[in-house]
Amino acid sequence: MQFSHKQRSEFTMARQMLSNKHWSKLRKIMRNIGIYIKPNLRMTVEGIFYRIRVGCPWRDIPPEFGKWESVYQAFNRWSRKGKITDIFNQLVVEPDTEWEFIDGSYVKAHQHSAGAASSENEAIGLSRGGNTTKIHMVVDSGGLPIHFKITGGEVHDNVVAEELIVALPKADYVIADKGYDSEATRDVIKNTGAIPVIPRKKNSKIGNDDMDWCLYKYRHLVENVFARLKHFRAVATRYDKLKINFESSVALAAGFLWLPM
Repeated sequence: MQFSHKQRSEFTMARQMLSNKHWSKLRKIMRNIGIYIKPNLRMTVEGIFYRIRVGCPWRDIPPEFGKWESVYQAFNRWSRKGKITDIFNQLVVEPDTEWEFIDGSYVKAHQHSAGAASSENEAIGLSRGGNTTKIHMVVDSGGLPIHFKITGGEVHDNVVAEELIVALPKADYVIADKGYDSEATRDVIKNTGAIPVIPRKKNSKIGNDDMDWCLYKYRHLVENVFARLKHFRAVATRYDKLKINFESSVALAAGFLWLPM
């Protein structure tokens, strides 16, 4: 069976991610933060989501999203101005912060992400897995991301723990794994009025008699968020040279989880 050019184009059209309801919500936020609402804005945003989802080079974005240069320039411009982070922050509405879960996950840095012509720290470090970036994530009781930070892969969880905890909404409990086992981290959590649920290492003299193991089992919620975020291939592997652009990719992927809320 032979198909016309129009029919072949329909078969190969790239899948879009935003329903009309989701786009209406996102469009309102974009207007509120000062992004000009152009007639082709939806397709530009779809093109950005497409690139983050499939992890392709920007120049390989399908033409139905518009010129790839225009899509990339919009993403780059919004990243520099902090607009994409603003979108994520505005999507995080009334998080359930009774429990807050903290964890970190490594992301392999692709060879194309190295060598940025920048004097800034681009958050690519050498760890056991080679060149990596680390996403430090905070998740609420409902299993939704509410805050994150990007560092090089060599940065230990405890190094950024205080900064994450202080920036969070008030919680009843803060749950983390042994990577955050530090009395200093526990003190920071207690100073916010929350109860730390962090297991101590086996060689600890204090022990774990005060551990709420039942609550600790729910730590899978933060691991589930990382699994969902890494469905986006440009989050599972870092292709962006600039830290701010990778941060924006993570922010959009995390914000996408909030769109149905």
